Amino acid sequence: MTNKNLLLLSSSRVGNTPYLAHAQTMIENHLAGIKEVLFIPYAGVTVSYDDYTKKVQDALQPLNINVTGIHQFSDAVTAVNNAKAIIIGGGNTFHLLHQLYENNLISVITDKVATGVPYIGWSAGANIAGASICTTNDMPIIEPSSFKALNLVPFQLNPHYTDFNPPGHNGETREQRLAEFMVINPEMPIVAIVEGSALTLEYNKLSLIACAKIGNPEGFLFKGGSKKTIAVSEDISHLLSM
Repeated sequence: MTNKNLLLLSSSRVGNTPYLAHAQTMIENHLAGIKEVLFIPYAGVTVSYDDYTKKVQDALQPLNINVTGIHQFSDAVTAVNNAKAIIIGGGNTFHLLHQLYENNLISVITDKVATGVPYIGWSAGANIAGASICTTNDMPIIEPSSFKALNLVPFQLNPHYTDFNPPGHNGETREQRLAEFMVINPEMPIVAIVEGSALTLEYNKLSLIACAKIGNPEGFLFKGGSKKTIAVSEDISHLLSM
């Protein structure tokens, strides 16, 4: 049994939609009336934390949600401990995890989320909810003290999943990269989520949900060299005990 209340979005956009527009209903439902959220912008590298926080604030303004960046507090640990909800945005996963370790926030966030405080992450913010960041799509621009992540779910995540390979491109596909991980880690599941969809964990039920605008996209479960589809609304709670 778990008190965790998670919304792990694959992306901040779908196609050419405005920032977080496709996710507004999912976010509003997940927060269930909470109007004050703590935003952690550490995945931002080419954008200032102030600008990143404002971008999220502007996107959530129609929901009357007040967004405060963790960098605006003198004590990051206290900010997390006092948070009514925690949101972590996308960007570079390695930089995000490095900053979480530098600010001694790994155990603080996991302990807070364990009490039932809502957690929302997209892209890198979703990736770090898994066991490690070893299935991120990002370049290792900085070295965190560990690849171990928040472990809010005991498996790996791969947001922005696609196996598209442009004609004439000879690099590895996403599926080939995940196959490499499975050779080294045959017992560890990977849940790949496509843009417009998200994993949600509420009331001890883990399932895939999606923005109504994109229909019913499939997610994918990789493990031990196999690949299985995950349907929208499918109960995949068994992954919580693997």
